[in-house]
Amino acid sequence: MREAGATGRRAFGLLPVLLGAILMSHATAARAQVSPGPLARPHQQLDSNLKCFNCHGQRGQGGGSLPDRCLACHKEIASIVERGVGLHGNVPKAECAKCHPDHAGLDFEMINWEEGSPERFDHKRTKWPLEGKHAQAKCRDCHKPAFLDPAVIGLAPGKDHTDTWIGLDRGCVPCHARQDVHRGALGKDCGKCHGVSVWKPATTFDHARTDYPLTGRHGKVTCDKCHLAPTLKLQVDKQGNRVPLYKPLPHKECTACHADPHANRFGPTCARCHVTDDWKRVPQGSFNHDLTRYPLRGKHVPLQCGQCHDPVKAWGKKPAFQTCTACHADAHAGTATLLGKIVDCAACHDVQGWKPSTYTVELHKAAAYPLDGAHRTTRCDACHRKEPAGAPPGRLGTAGVLIRMTHARCLDCHRDDHGGQLARRPDRGACEGCHRVDAWKPSTYTVTQHAKLRLPLLGRHRTIPCAACHGPNRAGLPPLPGNDILGKAGVAIVLREIACETCHFDPHEGRFAAKGARPRPAGCVACHNADRFRPSTIDVAAHATCGYPLEGAHGAAPCDTCHKDLKTPRAASSLLLVRGQAAAMPLSIKDQRCEACHQNPHGTQFATRRDKGACSACHSALTFRPAIRFDHNRDAAYPLEGMHAKVACSGCHPTKKDAAGRALVIYRPIPKDCKSCHGERIPGAKAGRA
Repeated sequence: MREAGATGRRAFGLLPVLLGAILMSHATAARAQVSPGPLARPHQQLDSNLKCFNCHGQRGQGGGSLPDRCLACHKEIASIVERGVGLHGNVPKAECAKCHPDHAGLDFEMINWEEGSPERFDHKRTKWPLEGKHAQAKCRDCHKPAFLDPAVIGLAPGKDHTDTWIGLDRGCVPCHARQDVHRGALGKDCGKCHGVSVWKPATTFDHARTDYPLTGRHGKVTCDKCHLAPTLKLQVDKQGNRVPLYKPLPHKECTACHADPHANRFGPTCARCHVTDDWKRVPQGSFNHDLTRYPLRGKHVPLQCGQCHDPVKAWGKKPAFQTCTACHADAHAGTATLLGKIVDCAACHDVQGWKPSTYTVELHKAAAYPLDGAHRTTRCDACHRKEPAGAPPGRLGTAGVLIRMTHARCLDCHRDDHGGQLARRPDRGACEGCHRVDAWKPSTYTVTQHAKLRLPLLGRHRTIPCAACHGPNRAGLPPLPGNDILGKAGVAIVLREIACETCHFDPHEGRFAAKGARPRPAGCVACHNADRFRPSTIDVAAHATCGYPLEGAHGAAPCDTCHKDLKTPRAASSLLLVRGQAAAMPLSIKDQRCEACHQNPHGTQFATRRDKGACSACHSALTFRPAIRFDHNRDAAYPLEGMHAKVACSGCHPTKKDAAGRALVIYRPIPKDCKSCHGERIPGAKAGRA
């Protein structure tokens, strides 16, 4: 009923107001002396005929319209309109009288609520709709002097602003200042974190937009755990309650909130090793293990933490690390020893990789078998083989490598590449008898040692490579048996070929062989030696055994003077398979007479003699002249006696030229009478010949 009465009064009061407005719009200054009705109490000071123009400007005199005059007085409304906020900032200023009529009496209510009352007012018209808890609040819970903005309400006329509906700031702080538990530390815009439906929790607050986003388990922690932490120095309110601190809150290091279980041994930056998802889970590679007593190196770097540390009892006893075997089982089952003592893995390996071993050749000197020669460059696994046949599995360990092996003989590791050819030797064919560790080739078997065999190496044989006779590629010699007989090396150690003719061809075509025309018991070496094939070792004395002794000047004559076949070109090689077209050298002399080699200077003068003019009847091999075997008294028909014995041969035997123009001494026939030589002697005359 009260509301209906108020509405009636407002409606009744509009009539004179509207009438007054019409009259005033046509009246002159002289005619505007009668008021259409008393003004409401807020305008009571203007209720005088002399003050009408304070609100109603004079036409044509620049007084302005009624809305202009209203805003001129109500500067708080003008500022709202200018800023475009609230209800007045969103309706045309020409409609002031539509909502604020006057001249209806002293107690007339100047606000014409379009909805009928303040409680029914559509707050959306202010562009600030009431939502959540605001929609449940009573109008005067907010619209009261305590919450008014001094900057706005200070422009309003009068001092009593109890009934005003303007002047509120949209910010949260003017109304909820007493509820700001943050003491202004987080600013004045509560809406960034809190909603209008409920103050707690702060539903629109996003910790990710702060300097410290919450990740992992931090997202599940209650706000007071951090903002009321016992480690913080907090203020206390009147009731003695600690006031939460929201900003600034220390958060650069975890130790600002968490106690350091490592007692600062690893520094204050916990995040280098830990994550907020799980304190006990350390991300791979984040922890600096160099800060511990066991820095990680080599293959230890990519290991997962749980491979060494107990992932369930992460804060339990730390793993031992003084020796490798504290974590790793002995892969060699105790067979890896130095000086008779089992050593740790680090003696032969490092963390860079299990292979290759760091056990060096120099360290091997301390072992029972020092490495020398070619053994120094041999790969370890060439001797220390993996899973060797016949080795007891228990001795190999998980690595499967034979560490300790027999090494007294080469054959303990190396195969017999000679196929057992030397098994009958006293040393059973030990490799070290002919080879050394510096290099397998050349053999150390010397010429001196070879001299103890059936074929001592003499002369040129001393310089011939061993392979020329014993090797698989014997150029010019018959091939050897295959490797199935000789062994992998393909070398024939024991040769049956010791006679010259088994390797060299016989240029004499068997003439001096055992069944030849001129057999020699000693064979080739009867005339030759190993130094060289030519010249022969046959000298003048040895030639006497050949059926024709070399006497006198014959002893000084070159061999090829008689043996013409010695002048034939030499063969490229004397080996059996490369003889080629080399001419034979039989060295046979069919005619041993002097004239077979020497020209007869006497022609046929002595052909009628009983010896048919044999040279040896008069001459010897010592010298052709003089004919020392010729005795003129014995062999000629005319003995030299007296003075004849002193006459030179040419005194009786003249020289003439034969038909070929050669000088020929005439020995037969020679006249025997005196006058043929001396003529007739005349007393007192000179003798013609002596």
